[in-house]
Amino acid sequence: MDRRSLPVRLVQLYIGLTIYGLAAALQVRSQLGLDPWDTFHQGLARHMGLAIGTVVIIVGAAVLLLWIPLRQWPGLGTISNVVLIGLSMNVSLDLLPGGGPLAWRVVEMIAGIVLGGVATGMYIGANFGPGPRDGLMTGLARRTGRSIRLTRTGIEVTVLAVGWLLGGTVGVGTVLYAVGIGPLAQFFLPIFDSGHRVEPEVDLLDAPSTL
Repeated sequence: MDRRSLPVRLVQLYIGLTIYGLAAALQVRSQLGLDPWDTFHQGLARHMGLAIGTVVIIVGAAVLLLWIPLRQWPGLGTISNVVLIGLSMNVSLDLLPGGGPLAWRVVEMIAGIVLGGVATGMYIGANFGPGPRDGLMTGLARRTGRSIRLTRTGIEVTVLAVGWLLGGTVGVGTVLYAVGIGPLAQFFLPIFDSGHRVEPEVDLLDAPSTL
């Protein structure tokens, strides 16, 4: 049971989601590779003529509709996730300069990945429900009887491949995100949720994708 006050948890939730949008924007600006879902979002954005954050919102809402046949119900964190990350991403991209030397873009890539880990700990640690994409993953795993690991891998490989075919950026940042987000989530979750226990043997593929 979470003993923290509701206002504290709400502040943590919304700061975490805002930071996640900033983290994703930093990876976009680095031009060195995005996580699987943002590769998909960027690919769609290039064909739809929309800002990538706007596509994040549209895809999040569409994924949430897939919860209906899975008989899942969204929480406040789920709905907030759908809207706020995309908005934060668009605002951050408007404020962050594009281009820059390779060394600066490497800094942006690393900062984006680390901040993504911080945001994961804050958002999930607030305990207001999973993001739409995580809910899809756990719902499909429950309905099909497959493991979380297999279900998540199947979904993320699919969206990464489709995103790449649509022109999304795949690169070293994609690999570093895949390798780093598990340990970062494992480190930050206990900091932002005193009741959340993350065992050392947790598999990286079982770490939350946050979105």
